[in-house]
Amino acid sequence: MRKFLATEFSLRVVATLKKIPKGKVATYSQIARLAGNPNGTRGVVWILHSSSSIKNLPWHRVINAKGKISFPEMSPNYLKQKKLLENEGIKLNVNSKIDLTQFQWSK
Repeated sequence: MRKFLATEFSLRVVATLKKIPKGKVATYSQIARLAGNPNGTRGVVWILHSSSSIKNLPWHRVINAKGKISFPEMSPNYLKQKKLLENEGIKLNVNSKIDLTQFQWSK
C-alpha cells in the first residue's frame, strides 16, 4: 500500500475534491486553482491517481479543460467514468464532451 504524503497543497486538493457535488464536474486546473496553486494541475492528477481509493475521492467528477474524460475513449476506465457520470445525470454529447456551462461546478 502506498503512503499518502500530506503536503499543504495535497490536503487542500483533497478537501476541494470532496466538495464537488453530485451531478457536477470540475477540471484538473480548476481544482489546482481552488487549492491555491494554479500551476498544480499535474499534482492534482497525481493525487487523484495515487489516492482516490484510499481517500474515497470522487475522481469521476474531474475532467480535462476541454470538457472531456481524460482516459482513452472506450477504454475500461473511460467507460467506468462515463457510466458514473451518467448515473449522476451528467451526459456527454455526440463529441464525447460534457457541457461545462451546464455541469461545471462553480464555487
